[in-house]
Formats: sequence, structure tokens, C-alpha cells
Amino acid sequence: MDLIIRNAKLRSKEGLWDIGIEKGKIKALANNLSEKAEQEIDAEGKLTVPSFIDPHIHLDKVNIVDVVKPNKTGTLKEAIEIIWDKKSKYTIEDIVDRAGDVIKRAALNGTTSMRTHVDIDTIGGLKPLEGVIAAKDKYKDIMDIQTIAFPQEGIIKDPGCDKLMWEAMEMGADIVGGMPANENTPEDSKRHIELCFDIAEKYDADVDMHVDETDDPFYRTLEMLADETIKRGWQGRVTAGHTCALAAYDDHYAKYVIDKVKNAGIHVITNPVTNLMLQGRNDKQPIRRGITRVKELLEAGVNVSFGQDCVKDTFYPFGSADMLQIALITAHAAQMSLPHEIEKVFDMITYDAAKILRLQSYGLEEGKDADIVILDAFTTNDAIRLQPTRLYVIKGGRIIAKSESQKELYFK
Repeated sequence: MDLIIRNAKLRSKEGLWDIGIEKGKIKALANNLSEKAEQEIDAEGKLTVPSFIDPHIHLDKVNIVDVVKPNKTGTLKEAIEIIWDKKSKYTIEDIVDRAGDVIKRAALNGTTSMRTHVDIDTIGGLKPLEGVIAAKDKYKDIMDIQTIAFPQEGIIKDPGCDKLMWEAMEMGADIVGGMPANENTPEDSKRHIELCFDIAEKYDADVDMHVDETDDPFYRTLEMLADETIKRGWQGRVTAGHTCALAAYDDHYAKYVIDKVKNAGIHVITNPVTNLMLQGRNDKQPIRRGITRVKELLEAGVNVSFGQDCVKDTFYPFGSADMLQIALITAHAAQMSLPHEIEKVFDMITYDAAKILRLQSYGLEEGKDADIVILDAFTTNDAIRLQPTRLYVIKGGRIIAKSESQKELYFK
């Protein structure tokens, strides 16, 4: 074999296990493999898991907070507007440099797959996509990246964007994005969704939209998206990101919409780090939390995950491309503290995110891709709680990152 990981602690199994890897795949999983390998790692009983997945990030916008004016209101609206001038002056080199920094950080933190939204509009044209595709190619050995053509400025209200969306798919975008709430009328929002599905049908592509990223219950595009998903027969291939307004709906309507989301097979991605910052900005106490109804969606059987979303941009000034950091924040924001809830939070950045990206060969099983992380922790609780060192990150059976965990305390 090419590589054997010995004495690994697995989430779903008792005892310690050896993982034999050959030609980028997991060939054997046993308590004590007798085979030898060219390379061997002793996990020393540490938690060993499939590599992390970030299903929602914006690589074209990362790391711009220091070169644009500050977001004085802290709102989504101002965050979008501040970027306009920077976006109109993007260069390929600038995008690759900024995105590359985040991609490398993510890989060191155990993430080997991402899905990124990329702005498509008449301000930046196709330059953002061109830059992200260049970054995707440059870092393909350490990160698998899916790209989404994302019309953040709207489609109907941004004349010419519809043409750019088609061109983005021809250029190589993988997925059709959308932001239907950013239109002038509900009728235009519905047409926005229909246009996106027209494109998705043409290219046999999945759909992943920003949906109702607002705490205003007037916005109802999640229900529109569910209806169109069923109408087009796109069940299981549609993702709704943010869905903040769902938390603002009254309980009766929220349940009605959640049932529709479940029937449409829509995946939901919550992005707490960004929405805890942006939503509820005009509230007095009690200030709304800004994230969707995570527990209610899970109880209804909806597949839910979460993403980093933003790193040092006008929307969110923090972020370190660390899915365990986002897991800790999500657990707090969604109040997921019981043992089974903690396990579910960990699922959200592994198996549940893999369902969204439709990764068919994901997981710690024989025959699956050898994309693996060894953590300096023994339990999922400690992995989320302590944000431990990622001792080894393995992609396609090859070690792509190695870190040491060393702390010394001196006292009398």
C-alpha cells in the first residue's frame, strides 16, 4: 500500500483502526493490518475523520476589508455597495492571490472541498469568475472547488446580467446561483428563480441560491424556490443559503414553508458567522439572532449544513477558513449542546455537506476517496470545543499538510 494510518480513533467504531490507502482510495479498514506501506502514520488513538467540506464561501471577495472603506452601518445592503468600486477594478492576479490565501488556510485546517459563490453582474462582468477558475486550477492538488454563478445584484434589476449568467456557465461555472430577494417586486423575484432554472435545465446543473437573507418577514422567496424545484423536477439538486427570513415568519407559516422545503428535497445552508453580524442591526432588545430555524429544519428531515461564507470582507471582518471554528459558533447560535446535537454539528461539515456537493466517494469506508484529517483530539466534542491542531491532512491518499501541536507551561 502507499500509506497506512495506524491506531486511528473513528467516530462510528469501537477500538482503534488501521486505514490502508492505495492509489488515492481507502483499500482496507481493519483493527490491525498486517500489510506494510511506503509511508505510515501512527495516529496514536487520535480522532480521524473524513476531511472537512465548506459548502458556502465567496472566494472572489475574501481579504478585501483592508482596501475598501468600512461598513459603517454593518448592514448587508452597505456591504454589497462598498464592493462595487473594488469589483469594477478586479484583476485576475488579485483574485488568485486573495483566494489562494484562504484556500491554503482551509487546507491546513482540514478542508479539501469547497463550493464558492462568484459574483456575476454588470459591474465586474465575468472577471471574478475568471479569477476564481484560475485559483481553482492553481490549487487543484489541495482543494476541490465547485463554482457557482451568483447574481448578487439581481437579474431583472441588473439588465444584462441574464446574458452574463449564460456566459458564466459556458466559461465553466458548475452551478447556477441566485439571489431572488434582491429584486424590486415579488413578481421579479419569481422571474429571477425561473430564469435560473432555465439555465440549470440547459446545462443539467444544480442550483444554489442565497435566499431571503433578511430579517424582514415580507420576503417569501424560499417558498417560491420550493415550488419551482418541484415544478422542474429538481428535487435533491437545489440548495438554499441563509434563509434568515424563515426565523422571522410566524410559526404557522414557517412550518408550512419547511414542509415545502422538505418535499422539494432542498438542502439548507446556514451561515451564522455572517448573519449574526448582519441581521438584527436595527433591533433594540431583544436583538434577533439572524440565523435560520436550524433545529426545526432538522426535525423536519431537511439536510442542513453551514459555511464560512466570508473571510475579511465587507460583510464579515473575521474568519480563518476553519470549519471547526464555524462549528463552534453554529453550536452556540443554534443552541445545539446535547450529545446527539454535537454529533450532528460535526456531521454538517462532513457527511451532510457531502450530500450538498453530491460527493459520491466521500467517507471513511473501503473504496472511498482517501481524504482524511487526523485531529489532536479524541472526541467530536473536544474537536469542536478546543479547535485542536490538524496533525495530518490527506487528500487523494497524499499528505498535503502536517502540523505539530506543542505547548509548554512553566509554573512553580
